[in-house]
Amino acid sequence: MNRLSIIVPIYNEDKTLNTVVSRIINADSLNLEKEIILVDDCSKDHSWEMAQDILKRHGNVKIFKHPLNKGKGAALRTGFSKATGDLVLIQDADLEYEPKDYPRLLNPIISGKADVVYGSRFRSSEEARVHFFWHRVANACLTLLSNICTNLNLTDMETGYKVFRKSVLDKITLKENRFGIEPELTIKTAKIPGIRFYEVGISYAGRGYDEGKKIGIKDAFRAVYSIVKYSFLG
Repeated sequence: MNRLSIIVPIYNEDKTLNTVVSRIINADSLNLEKEIILVDDCSKDHSWEMAQDILKRHGNVKIFKHPLNKGKGAALRTGFSKATGDLVLIQDADLEYEPKDYPRLLNPIISGKADVVYGSRFRSSEEARVHFFWHRVANACLTLLSNICTNLNLTDMETGYKVFRKSVLDKITLKENRFGIEPELTIKTAKIPGIRFYEVGISYAGRGYDEGKKIGIKDAFRAVYSIVKYSFLG
């Protein structure tokens, strides 16, 4: 393994984008070359201009922009299609997830034990912001439903930190445009014969809606729909 592709979906993240890219660049990737792929999902702020400026300053960055807002899932599909790395890591641009956790996310795959690694906000001794009780309940219910359908024992199916061997992603076709991409990724990769899932604890600094958090009740219902659809209808 030589290269790590880091996919950063962006929608109105001009307050945090420069910081998260700086942290990605400085993060320990266990000697893997970093390929940073920024996908702007038709932001209405200055995110795209910032992405263009980042491209001028850093040679290992690729940038892409959707002409219309489609959602996180669509941005990830674009990023996955452009990735050339042996491993692919999803990195949200909002600073809820900390790139200092890359070594623990990457190690199970690099050491040959795993094909997919999820960073759990609930299997951790790391610091985590105390936040949103009902979000935690909803997450637990969605994770339980996903586990019932996949026979996995994940603690955090909805986590934003997911790492895949590129060869795993190449075996599945993704369709979800919004946050339904999280259960779709889990269900479809779990169906691959012999797939090895690992989960590691991560730090987490959750945002409030006044800080730009976007996921809501409609996304929870879509996640339930996605779990059922991709578990039983393909």
